Amino acid sequence: MPRYCLDLETPAEGFIDSFLVGNGWLGATLRGGVGTERFDLNLDTVWSGGPLMPEAGPGPAHLIAELREAIGRRDYLKADELGRALQGRAWTQSYQPLGALELSYADSDASGYRRRLDLGEAVASTVYGSRSDNAARLDSFVSNPDGVLVAVASGQGVRAMAAAELAFRPAHPDTQIAISEEHGTVWLVATARVPVQVLPNYVPGDAPVRYDDAPPAADETVAAGMGYAVVAALQRDGDRLRLVASAASGFRGHDQHPSADFAALVRTAQARVAKALEQDTDALLARHSEDYRRYFDRVDLDLSASGPAAERAELLFHFGRYLLIASSREGTEAANLQGIWNVDVRPAWSSNYTININTQMNYWPAEAAGLTELCGPMFGLTRELAEAGAGTAQRYYGAAGATAHHNADLWRFTAPVPGIPQWSNWPAGLYWMAAHLQHHLDYGNAAPGFAGDVALPVFRAAAAFALDMLVEDETGALVASPSTSPEHSFVVGAAKVAITQGTAMDQELIRETLESFVGLADPAEPLAERGRAALDRLRLPLIGAAGNLLEWDDDKTPAELGHRHLSHLYGLYPGIRITETGTPEAFAAVRRALKLRLDNGTGYTGWSQAWVLCLAARLRDRELAERAIGGLLDQLTSRALLVLHPHDGWAEGNVFQIDGNFGAVAGLTELVVQSHEGAISLIKTLPPSWTAGTIRDIRCRGGHQASVSWRDGRLVTARLVAGSDGEIAVELPEGAFSVADASGSVATRPAGGAASGRQRHAWTAQAGRSYEISGQ
Repeated sequence: MPRYCLDLETPAEGFIDSFLVGNGWLGATLRGGVGTERFDLNLDTVWSGGPLMPEAGPGPAHLIAELREAIGRRDYLKADELGRALQGRAWTQSYQPLGALELSYADSDASGYRRRLDLGEAVASTVYGSRSDNAARLDSFVSNPDGVLVAVASGQGVRAMAAAELAFRPAHPDTQIAISEEHGTVWLVATARVPVQVLPNYVPGDAPVRYDDAPPAADETVAAGMGYAVVAALQRDGDRLRLVASAASGFRGHDQHPSADFAALVRTAQARVAKALEQDTDALLARHSEDYRRYFDRVDLDLSASGPAAERAELLFHFGRYLLIASSREGTEAANLQGIWNVDVRPAWSSNYTININTQMNYWPAEAAGLTELCGPMFGLTRELAEAGAGTAQRYYGAAGATAHHNADLWRFTAPVPGIPQWSNWPAGLYWMAAHLQHHLDYGNAAPGFAGDVALPVFRAAAAFALDMLVEDETGALVASPSTSPEHSFVVGAAKVAITQGTAMDQELIRETLESFVGLADPAEPLAERGRAALDRLRLPLIGAAGNLLEWDDDKTPAELGHRHLSHLYGLYPGIRITETGTPEAFAAVRRALKLRLDNGTGYTGWSQAWVLCLAARLRDRELAERAIGGLLDQLTSRALLVLHPHDGWAEGNVFQIDGNFGAVAGLTELVVQSHEGAISLIKTLPPSWTAGTIRDIRCRGGHQASVSWRDGRLVTARLVAGSDGEIAVELPEGAFSVADASGSVATRPAGGAASGRQRHAWTAQAGRSYEISGQ
């Protein structure tokens, strides 16, 4: 099988086995049908609902003092009761499908069937037919430069234009569909409105999906339930059939009423299609390929010399990069739980932004994989949550700054949803979202003005809230109160409760937030002075009697010993506070805590197993890394490599959650290159099956780049490209090596901080210069 290609021998049986193509904002799901292909369409900005209205009546912030008193006396049952009273009454809205184009293009048998997703070119193909006179092929892609879906049918088995059929399968009632022919081109136009309200799939209700047929206002806007348009054209292209389609959304901004002006939406989509029709197919494909490959070709991982098991991991690495390029681009919305692909009006977990792990994991690999521009949508989401969350902080906590809870959406929802406290009462979402702004700065990729104009306002809002959430514990140290650990509870008597103070994750996130804020702010700013003072007193996560890092503020009994969330281990990954040589006691405590989780079954969802992989990379646990990769590939991915969340209540038994694909890329990268400990660490945690391989142009903190080749666990060569002038340090396995640049040999000096069995050396580097490291 060629590198970068995913080949399957049968059509998809459902969504999770489909091929996904996209350009960042327009997505299509392809089943690979014989003779007929179905293109389920999505736009990144088509969600149910509308702009948020101010919540009526007084907020529950007056309960905070009573809640903190209950926590202080360890009355956790009362704390949970009060926590429920602190929740809101609304839910996030849901990401919506547009409907499906259905193209019947061939009369052919299914012999010799193959469908391929070429990750190197971002093209999905279906090929079949046993004889030359009935062979058929369909190639499909979504172009970012031209903003269209293109599907081209070729081969002797392809129907004549008059016999081809183009149809639209609606996702919403009252969809208007018009088909016409003009100068040999068949045009299809579909318009509809999405629901004004969709309750999450896990919330019971008599009317979980509500539509509104009230006419738009005079300016063609609606309070909720935006309009959209799909336009497609089918024409003969030489001896081929060509379908070109696009769509337009009524979204006008998270705080603006959306449009339901169908005529204007049709004009927008039709203009894109018409412009694309002016170009021949080869030109459209060339523009698409050039645009896509300027991202995909930036890095590479080649494990072909290690054999089939390692090659499967390599394909997972490239597939995750492909998905990020296809679902998040400059100017789009951030990738949601399913990226930009969804076929359900009421999707699992609303296909929203779940910001207690999933949204953040979507962007874990972006900086190191050279896809820094693709983080822009997440930064935009974070900035707007900081703005929207100011009212939430005041209403629910009487606090300054801004907060966001575990669910968000297109409309920048930030309130605690009504539900069980272990999900709802987690006000730390903005801290974690903001952490990615600091990662961007650390990698040296930030544009001029990013620190002051984008990062600092967010950190200021998050820090102000954090400072108002801190109280003294019984030792006088500062801890967050109230505080929960995402989606997990502890046991009190026969009850499961969640609210306490100073959970491990909250303490880690607040420390990061305050450090980032005081590092960027004017030192004389009063809030920065408060932040520095609080950092001196902030309590770190605790270590329990068994030597494990504790999830809560003491040795509480977990409700689920093998819980899927690994929130208390944040300080090791994705955080960078806990390191093998810098904090050895905490490092050992993380290892013990992870073992407790693993011994009791954690990693049973795809994204959780991806997190295990990332932790294994930092722990230098080669065997665990191998098991985590195997767990993902053998149990938690579909045939189409989509990472899954098992769900007994779902029709397919599994739900696609894209964060697992992205977390896998992050973990696979860290097995070979890490840069968080003050040095560029190479081949630190190679799985046993990775006997030989290369990785190219991985981005590192400080703006550096690293490429590595290895064989039998030993360094063969490495290349570092310095991102700035000054000292650069590299950590390698023990053994002789040499460093050279274009001028000849480079003298190095020993540097402290290497882990056991490894060595660190440093030299003075020049920005842009390449340094070759050779193993002996």
